Amino acid sequence: MYSRSSFVVAILCFCFSGAVAPAIAQEDADDRMTDAERLAEEALKAPTDEPAPAKTAPAKAKQEEAPNLFQLWWKGGELMYPITFMSFVVVVFAIERSLALRRRKVLPPALTRSLGELAARPGGLDPRQAYKLCQQNPSTLATVIRAVLLKVGRPHSEVELTLKETSEREAAKLYKNVRPINLATSLTPLLGLLGTVQGMIACFYQTANLGADANKVQVLSSGIYVALVTTFGGLVVAIPAAVCAHYFEGRIQGLFRDIDETLLGLLPQLERFEGKMRVTRQGLSTAEAERPEVAAK
Repeated sequence: MYSRSSFVVAILCFCFSGAVAPAIAQEDADDRMTDAERLAEEALKAPTDEPAPAKTAPAKAKQEEAPNLFQLWWKGGELMYPITFMSFVVVVFAIERSLALRRRKVLPPALTRSLGELAARPGGLDPRQAYKLCQQNPSTLATVIRAVLLKVGRPHSEVELTLKETSEREAAKLYKNVRPINLATSLTPLLGLLGTVQGMIACFYQTANLGADANKVQVLSSGIYVALVTTFGGLVVAIPAAVCAHYFEGRIQGLFRDIDETLLGLLPQLERFEGKMRVTRQGLSTAEAERPEVAAK
């Protein structure tokens, strides 16, 4: 009896354990999952010492700095040397003409003032005294007036011809040192164009003989910009040279207009000596030198 009842109890315990054990195991698994989720949430919420990886910006292409004017100038090749030489020529002759074409050197104020005072005297202009004044004030105006005074007493047409020829000769002297500036105006652009053509030929030749894996676009573009430097250099020299030449030519013309106005005021006073006297380089008139009383004085 005891054994039968024990057997029944054992069977019931086994059945109960079979029904309860999976539930307990499932509950334990749920608890473990809950703990894992809780730890994961705490790990996510906890601050980290390691910095977050920064977002990498896209790499920019490295740009080469543009060369300055001095570096660019000497990249033009051998023809930049004559262009540079012509630039020095322009500077030197521009400074020289600026000093030589000053008004007080071409038309001295002392000479014009003295001639005006001499012409305003009651007896009129004395050619001999005017000639001495011109010798004391050497200038372009003095040279022209002396040439005219040496023709005093000759026909008026001869005096005017002498005035014209002397003015042209003196103007040519003043224009002489403007010619190198005019030469630079026309020559330097041609040198620049020649250098560009030469550089383009060399550039296309190098591009045509590059290998298949070479960057022909880069070689061609770099060769072209270097070839254009000579044209740039030629224009840089030619444009200021043209401005200087135009300025000096206009200044010479203006100065000779003033010389003509001064002589136009003197010529009427010289007409009265036509056929009567002549001024020599020594300052005496031939007509008066023949008179003993004048020569004795």
